[in-house]
Amino acid sequence: MNILDTSSLDADPLRQFRAWFAEAEAEAAGIGAPESVALATATADGRPSLRMVLLKRADEDGFVFYTNLGSRKATELAANPHAALLAYWQPLGRQVRIEGSVEPSSRDAAAAYFATRSVESRLAAWASPQSRPLADRTELEQKVEEARSRFPGDEVPLPDHWGGFRLVPESYEFWQRGADRLHDCVRYLREGAAWRRERLAP
Repeated sequence: MNILDTSSLDADPLRQFRAWFAEAEAEAAGIGAPESVALATATADGRPSLRMVLLKRADEDGFVFYTNLGSRKATELAANPHAALLAYWQPLGRQVRIEGSVEPSSRDAAAAYFATRSVESRLAAWASPQSRPLADRTELEQKVEEARSRFPGDEVPLPDHWGGFRLVPESYEFWQRGADRLHDCVRYLREGAAWRRERLAP
């Protein structure tokens, strides 16, 4: 594995992320879901929480994921619109941290993505009061059946309580495993329309 340094990475962190993501997606990497990333949010008073989400888009506008808008993560983002993502690809010995502000993505984009999900997944989105207490599993299954009765065919529309968020990066950290704990880490910091790179100690 090549040594990672400021001169060996693309000047644009998004292009660098896409290059690493493409390697993680390759069948030879043996990574089942490279789009699985950890999302860290915090309450208005700084109490953090963390969970895995699926990264659905990474482009010049930001990093997009979708969720129930009544979920804990969505509630925390409404109160404190800053977050961090972590992609960790263990077989490659690489991780990428991305931090920035978060804003809602468009309803049109959410509807377009929602339409690609399976019918069962779309029904589950209608049925689940995400992050809210349930009496038992039976209650959840009943809610799914109620949704199925409401939408008996394949046309299951986007719920009002479901949508997307876009993290707009302010910093990236690219980390690569090294021998004897001499790992490599390069941070990108936004400076106006450009990015400044610096090497960090492991």
